[in-house]
Amino acid sequence: MNDTVLVTGGAGFIGSNFVLNWIAKTQSAVVNLDLLTYAGNRGNLRSVEENWRHIFVRGGIGDAPLLASLLREHKPRAILHFAAESHVDRSIEGPAAFIQTNVVGTFTLLEQARLYWGELPAEDKARFRFLHVSTDEVYGTLGPDDPAFTEETPYAPNSPYAASKASSDHLVRAYFHTYGLPVLTTNCSNNYGPYQFPEKLIPLMILNALEGKALPVYGDGLNVRDWLFVGDHCAAIREVLDKGQIGETYNIGGSSERKNIDVVTTICDILDELRPDPAIGGRRKLITYVKDRPGHDRRYAINAEKIARELGWRPEKHFESGIRETVQWFLANMDWVDDVRSGHYKEWIDLNYSERLETGRPVLERAAR
Repeated sequence: MNDTVLVTGGAGFIGSNFVLNWIAKTQSAVVNLDLLTYAGNRGNLRSVEENWRHIFVRGGIGDAPLLASLLREHKPRAILHFAAESHVDRSIEGPAAFIQTNVVGTFTLLEQARLYWGELPAEDKARFRFLHVSTDEVYGTLGPDDPAFTEETPYAPNSPYAASKASSDHLVRAYFHTYGLPVLTTNCSNNYGPYQFPEKLIPLMILNALEGKALPVYGDGLNVRDWLFVGDHCAAIREVLDKGQIGETYNIGGSSERKNIDVVTTICDILDELRPDPAIGGRRKLITYVKDRPGHDRRYAINAEKIARELGWRPEKHFESGIRETVQWFLANMDWVDDVRSGHYKEWIDLNYSERLETGRPVLERAAR
């Protein structure tokens, strides 16, 4: 066994940031397995395309023969499992894909990992790790004054996406307790940063505001999320991989709770400063409240004391600096944006937002009523 790691979903938002970060900060190789669905983009990996330490393989986690072949050939010391269907709105529209990828796919990956691990020499077997990347959405929703999610918070998923991730978490736990597979699980809060697919809240608001389009905000805009800069998340995962205790779960949060409406107004103000446009004017007037999505969790908050106490990790990026850096990245990478916003992306935005926008009211009109 060498220092190679296998990363699943390494062309997606968080996965690609992890791969780029890994190549920059270590000397070991990455086998990057990604099916390149709508959210996977090899353009994210352009800077390491010619790097011999980055081995890209197009394929899915449901392909058992491919997984077995890759594990035999590359003999990774760890599997870092990012691959997932992850957009809540898409899970409401079409839950089957989420069950197939997040539940059945994770099961297939665990089975192949177990078989591979079981055949390793004793020293390599002791060194191997399976790190499963999950979400805080498995814990359900919080009231305004409820304490933040801890690793002991009972699971209470409220969307097909969250339920599929909760199922995968339980499978990972079961493979540790039943078979002894050396697993680690992380549950993170909402990520943001470079390379995020532009149907998610922050990039959607940046790009719509830049172009003077309506900024659709669900419900009353008072849903709260804890925002985690993706670079901090990648650093936390490396710490868990290197120092985490087998079988344990670690919550990873950004210590940056913000209401959705405050996130959107912050983006408007940054763009008004960095890219003023007299034809658009102040971008806050573009905010339009739209029909809420079904089962929309009111608040997420992560208690990350365990990972700070046991592994010494804390987020470095405050939301104010991280969101400015994110806006600047999108402004500087519009070629990437143009490549990503394909017909499939446009079709999804039309499907998810067009009816809501027809019945939505601009924020200024709502405030005046």
